Amino acid sequence: MVSCGAFHSFLFEYDTPRIVLIRSRKVGLINRGVQLAILAYVIGWVFLWEKGYQETDSVVSSVTTKVKGVTLTNTSTLGARIWDVADYVIPPQEENTVFVMTNVILTLNQRQGRCPELPDDKTECKMKDTCVPGYVSTHSNGIQTGECVPYNSSINTCEVFAWCPVEDDYYIPKPAFLQEAENFTILVKNNIWYPKFNFSKRNILPTINSTYLKNCIYDTKTDPFCPVFRLGKIVEAAGQDFQEMAVEGGVMALQINWDCNLDRAASHCVPKYSFRRLDNKDPAHTVSPGYNFRFAKYYKDSNGTESRTLVKAYGIRFDIIVFGKAGKFDVIPTMINIGSGLALFGVATVLCDIVVLYCMKKKYYYREKKYKYVQDYELVSINEGRVKAKLLPPLMLERF
Repeated sequence: MVSCGAFHSFLFEYDTPRIVLIRSRKVGLINRGVQLAILAYVIGWVFLWEKGYQETDSVVSSVTTKVKGVTLTNTSTLGARIWDVADYVIPPQEENTVFVMTNVILTLNQRQGRCPELPDDKTECKMKDTCVPGYVSTHSNGIQTGECVPYNSSINTCEVFAWCPVEDDYYIPKPAFLQEAENFTILVKNNIWYPKFNFSKRNILPTINSTYLKNCIYDTKTDPFCPVFRLGKIVEAAGQDFQEMAVEGGVMALQINWDCNLDRAASHCVPKYSFRRLDNKDPAHTVSPGYNFRFAKYYKDSNGTESRTLVKAYGIRFDIIVFGKAGKFDVIPTMINIGSGLALFGVATVLCDIVVLYCMKKKYYYREKKYKYVQDYELVSINEGRVKAKLLPPLMLERF
């Protein structure tokens, strides 16, 4: 019965707003206060801060880089050697990324043949039966031949068919092999485009000439628009120590933010640079830190015998990340946000109704004034006719 009554009410009843003027200082102040807060939100946040009157577009970007710098090393293995861009930038070009080698383990004059494997709990042996011919594990340098041979005067290991001598990367050079890499520079050339507004620009601004570009180094205070960055400064700006990071390598982000208000002159659309380390070093988790990879340089002697130099390169990878958006005045978002703001004013009415009808002492009095129940006019007319008929004298009914 209750459900039938509710369905009957839903189907055959209609409610319409009724304007009731309530003279109350408390309710009046609440109403104006909420309206003022909504007005401040719409004007201050939506239009002034978020620029709700603008159409927006995301940036489309391309990046090219050029590293410069030369350093000298002098070791017992290599002697005096000059390292330039062709030696430490690997590969020469990548998409939005550049890798600079800062540390290295070199294994010179490797040739394919038989030699002892590096000693560990799986390769050390005391007799031939310990070594399995053809066995290879994930960390093997080659394929076992089944022989147990001396690694040094005190340790025997299983013999492998591999590039010999096998690489020994247990000890990483400290300090870093290329300590002077912090003084290398990187030129970042960035072109951006906002297709919706057909607006394009590059980070080498029109005010920058070739003389300035050759001599400037980015500085947040003195040269904030110089596109040439010193590697040590990039790492330092991210709160890291370059010499420490150079030992095992890492990943840095050079971020370029293009937030442009195209209602202003194009000269106000300029890049903002920021830096952070992406592979945050956690002292509690030291497994496989840094960034490294291997590659080889191959040679052939006059007899046609092939050899190679195996390079395990540690270094810093610089990822150039470009982001941003542009905005320009448009009628459609302006009207949408104005309409949304006007609709929000209804919140003030709803809130005041809640206070008046449920929170105030005279809530029942106000509820009585707020709601008025009206019967169907046709039903009321029929009922009134029946009542009048009952009240008429019998003689009058006979006359009818």
